[in-house]
Amino acid sequence: MTDSANKRTYYKRVLPSPPAISFSSAEGRQIFSEALPHGTMVGFFKLIEQFTTQEEPQYCGLAALSMTLNALGIDPRRTWKGAWRWFSETMLDCCKSMEEVKKEGITLSQAACLARCNGADVSLHRHGSFDGATFRRLLREACASEDRHMVVSYSRKAFKQSGDGHFSPIGGYHPDRDVVLLLDVARFKYCPHWVAVDELLGAMGLLDPVTGMWGDGDGWGKGEGAATYWFRRRLCS
Repeated sequence: MTDSANKRTYYKRVLPSPPAISFSSAEGRQIFSEALPHGTMVGFFKLIEQFTTQEEPQYCGLAALSMTLNALGIDPRRTWKGAWRWFSETMLDCCKSMEEVKKEGITLSQAACLARCNGADVSLHRHGSFDGATFRRLLREACASEDRHMVVSYSRKAFKQSGDGHFSPIGGYHPDRDVVLLLDVARFKYCPHWVAVDELLGAMGLLDPVTGMWGDGDGWGKGEGAATYWFRRRLCS
């Protein structure tokens, strides 16, 4: 029997609920329909058109980045395949080599660097530099816009999920219920899901107590839970 035959494999994970609420569940669909009149699901539609699955276990940051850059409609100015210009994870190598990313993932600072060198304007908000009210204001602004999006870096452990450090684009916000939609790019593991804003803020502040880093199969990065606010760069005309 070969080693591959002996290797343990997985087909997805059951989303721990609570604390998360599956987007496709009856409650998840209800939250979505309730959020629409608030105008805080505007960005969802551009993002969902580009929703992707990370190609490697450490590529959550790159997947979140390529998905967001494509949602912003930024031209990469170089070909992806054939004659087509399009962002893919393997094209995002201007701040860190792909070999290094495969081994250790990227930090949020490196994700911001990659976004900037590929044509986006970025506002980086580190955990501890903003309060809950500021975070909710940023959420409202991002989720009510088609040309700005928010990506968060956080620990899965806060939501009882397997793994630890992870990147997810924010797909929407329900202000009355105070929950956000995480478009999880590890779609082989978890579905998109709603989480409470307070719990997300807590997840953004969790670090490994020994190494001061996040690390697991989802993408490693130094413990710098934070939110990035990505804008489409306006070119001169």
